[in-house]
Amino acid sequence: MDLQLPIEGIERYNSASQRARVGTESWGAANFFCPVCDSPRLDVAPHGTATLDYSCPRCGSPFQLKSQSKPFGARIVDAAYSQMKRAILTDRTPNLYVLHYDLTAWAVRAVILIPHFAFALSAIEVRPPLAPTARRAGWVGCNILLNKIPQDARISIVADGAARPAAEVRRAHKRLRPLEKIKAEKRGWTLEVLKVVRALQKNDFSLDDVYGHERELARLHPGNRNIQAKIRQQLQGLRDMGMVEFLGRGEYRLL
Repeated sequence: MDLQLPIEGIERYNSASQRARVGTESWGAANFFCPVCDSPRLDVAPHGTATLDYSCPRCGSPFQLKSQSKPFGARIVDAAYSQMKRAILTDRTPNLYVLHYDLTAWAVRAVILIPHFAFALSAIEVRPPLAPTARRAGWVGCNILLNKIPQDARISIVADGAARPAAEVRRAHKRLRPLEKIKAEKRGWTLEVLKVVRALQKNDFSLDDVYGHERELARLHPGNRNIQAKIRQQLQGLRDMGMVEFLGRGEYRLL
């Protein structure tokens, strides 16, 4: 995988952001592969296709690319909030590639993949409406909160200037695929409990450790009156998916 961004065609653009958009999209067309199947490439989506930049020619999986010149932080700027919310609830979000490039070196520094089934509403932040003087006055956008997405679902493709083998990426994606079978309206709970388990930062943990985040989960699900039972249910689901192991007597191990 060549991490230098292409320069062909960018001379037509005066804006640095336009040059970066063209360069990163062209780089993706030359280097992205499908993590869902064994296709070594992705097709570029027709110009003007909303929320879609690439698709797999074999399995049809859709992909979107978000690029930025700053290292990954807590937020990724996304599109309209209402559009993203509807996409999550109807299970129509594309897989997302997030790319960090070095503008001075004109090179890719980091890329992560977030599978389409890894988005919960808790990972989306509403931005303030645009001012009345703006061209799209009142428009409401959103941010993707990376720290609200489980670590497992932020699959590294490029890190510290080095590309990860495609086989490793596909194994990491396959491990998460059972989440895809959970209905979209229920998947948020599983993702949020997985994020809590990861945040404990230890391989062996107890049910009480997860109960310690009960208040946080209750804020996300104000209509649920039995948070502890829901936590146990989600841990059982994560066990069935092979992501945690039940050791007995309220003790678990992260696999």
